[in-house]
Amino acid sequence: MVHYLMASLWLTLGLCFALRASTAEPNKTHVVANVTHVEPNGTHVAANGTHATPIDPNASPKGNQVRPFFVFGDSLVDNGNNNYLITTAKANKPPYGIDSPTRQPTGRFSNGLNIPDVISEYIGSEPTLPYLSPELKGEKLLVGANFASAGVGILNDTGFQFVNILRMPLQLEYFKEYQQRLSYKIGEKRAKELVNQALVLISLGGNDFVNNYFLYPFSVRSQEASLPDYVRYLISEYRKILVKLYELGARRVIVMGSGPLGCAPAERAQHSVTGDCATNLQAASSLFEPQLTEMINDLNTEYHGNVFIAANTRLMHHDMISDPQAYGFVTSKTACCGIGPFNGLFTCSPLANLCPNRDEYVFWDAYHPTERASRLIVQQIMNGTHDYMKPMNLSVIMSIDSNM
Repeated sequence: MVHYLMASLWLTLGLCFALRASTAEPNKTHVVANVTHVEPNGTHVAANGTHATPIDPNASPKGNQVRPFFVFGDSLVDNGNNNYLITTAKANKPPYGIDSPTRQPTGRFSNGLNIPDVISEYIGSEPTLPYLSPELKGEKLLVGANFASAGVGILNDTGFQFVNILRMPLQLEYFKEYQQRLSYKIGEKRAKELVNQALVLISLGGNDFVNNYFLYPFSVRSQEASLPDYVRYLISEYRKILVKLYELGARRVIVMGSGPLGCAPAERAQHSVTGDCATNLQAASSLFEPQLTEMINDLNTEYHGNVFIAANTRLMHHDMISDPQAYGFVTSKTACCGIGPFNGLFTCSPLANLCPNRDEYVFWDAYHPTERASRLIVQQIMNGTHDYMKPMNLSVIMSIDSNM
């Protein structure tokens, strides 16, 4: 049990258990670190390192209309907000960012770019800046903003060991604040149009299982509800978040699923000597994904339009995990960077094992994909069939919206 707790507490920078957060004003609900390093402009362009996947010029529809982009959620999509907070949930030490242009950590839980960065490439835009970045001002506001924060979940009692993270009520409050700032620059009417025309990405759910319900045997949440009841509760709370996004002006929202939680190297290391996936987390993911899609369909019916798009990231990950060689990977069991069995114990750090070729690995660290895996996920977001993207993929969305 001690082994399980230590692993859970240390190696899950993006998947964690939390205290309930206040919904007071933004400057009263977190503590900003005394930051002396601001990410250079070079960290906001595509990586071209020796281990990063080259961009196929025929794959990214650069000719499409450039549109604002907003990002919400957890460590899968955080691009550096936590660097500006006093928290341990950071990716601010090497070898994180080893394949970024500067070869330095950028706050992304990746060796290079993450999923939002690659989507920005596809829509012909520069990557969004973290909302807490002092660089986010002037013309940069027109690009959009990233509000995501490693450690958050759907529930406010997810992420307690990191304390000072941007839980969802605060991310949404910052979105309101962003719109006020934008209105001062371009006027209220144009600011509203910009938000309505923007693309939105949100990633939530995994943390609520890994370090909440399954944090330890007999966790508070597991004593309160059965797994099916807990999943239904999560979906009902997620619905409230999506409704709030709609009320704040979001009209095209890609909603990422939970992913194959039990197959992350961290979970393999904790639950199986041979590296099998953790069955309890796989069961949770199997319950969560279809109910999320159903809830999204209900919302779209209520709003009389395809506002929310369900991205079946569980299936996208499963394809690579079940047959890594088919996608050019060597392994999906072992992380590129980490310690212990499958490099799944403790987080990636300067003292951890580091693979020489990141392109051969599905997982960068104990939970997060490599840049190459992220690119394959985004390919499915862009062009995937109905099995992956419901009711339509991002290429279809871009085509429809360009004619409006």
